[in-house]
Amino acid sequence: MRNASLQSAAVAFAILLASCAPVGETQVATDQASARGASAVAFDAAPDTSGSGPFPAIRDVRANLPDHLVYRPDDLGAVADGQLGVVLWGNGGCSADAASARFHLLEIASHGYVAIAPGKAYSGPGALPEPPREAPPTEGAFPPVQTMPADLLAGLDWILAENERAGGPFYGRVDPAKVAVAGHSCGGLQAISVAADPRIATSIVHNSGVLDPEAFNPITGFSVAKEELRNMHSPVLYILGGKSDVAYPNGMDDFARIDHVPVAVANLDVGHGGTFREPNGGRVGTVAAQWLEWQLRGDEAAARWFTGEDCRLCDDAEWTYEAKGF
Repeated sequence: MRNASLQSAAVAFAILLASCAPVGETQVATDQASARGASAVAFDAAPDTSGSGPFPAIRDVRANLPDHLVYRPDDLGAVADGQLGVVLWGNGGCSADAASARFHLLEIASHGYVAIAPGKAYSGPGALPEPPREAPPTEGAFPPVQTMPADLLAGLDWILAENERAGGPFYGRVDPAKVAVAGHSCGGLQAISVAADPRIATSIVHNSGVLDPEAFNPITGFSVAKEELRNMHSPVLYILGGKSDVAYPNGMDDFARIDHVPVAVANLDVGHGGTFREPNGGRVGTVAAQWLEWQLRGDEAAARWFTGEDCRLCDDAEWTYEAKGF
């Protein structure tokens, strides 16, 4: 360990990761729910939004994928055949709460995507009671992760198989070339890991970054090394919460290190939680959707959010934006 400040930052990272964990019925989960405060209670009680895109979205559980939530356009027939994109999602805290970013994922889905998150709905309306989480193995560590990168890839395997299953609702509707991975906090580290898969065309890392190799790693059961950034083979966007985001140093360090693929970083000064609890995922949801439209569909209007001297993020006083390699 380099110094005590690195360990303190990592411990703070663990605390914020824990705040992303789903609400359950054990004492630990009750304490987490109290810490999340009134805004989280309001978020849990709020009905799903359908997104601002042209295809109003819903979430559901598919009988042949019971351990994931699928966010999709309500009317699949409204999207032209072979035009559905796919977004794999890593939950905050690497938790099994597949509804923890439901507003954000419904917003993505409303633009013509199938977004797949591992786990079940342990928050929001109609939430299931969460099974107790294991205790942290050591002081300052986070409880063992509930999901792994393989769970994200299981969602991809499923939707690609559904695309080939005659008679199924997704038959012939998905473009296998339009696949992205994204995730929040610990789930952002999962996204970095999954980005090595050759099927991934772009990545979005929210409020996350690989920990300094000499720092204390509070995450139990899963880790990503800085060297793994070299395995990313397609454009990547980091969306961070500004200097008050505990992941800011790690995310900015990742941005500085990545020099083999196009990379951008957009900072909005809202802290580690982003805008996931705002309707349609708030400002972060809008930027994520535009990135996907640019990277996966080549949309020129979406590209102007990120490229050119007068790009929209460049000129927006709320955002601090940098890019290289484009």
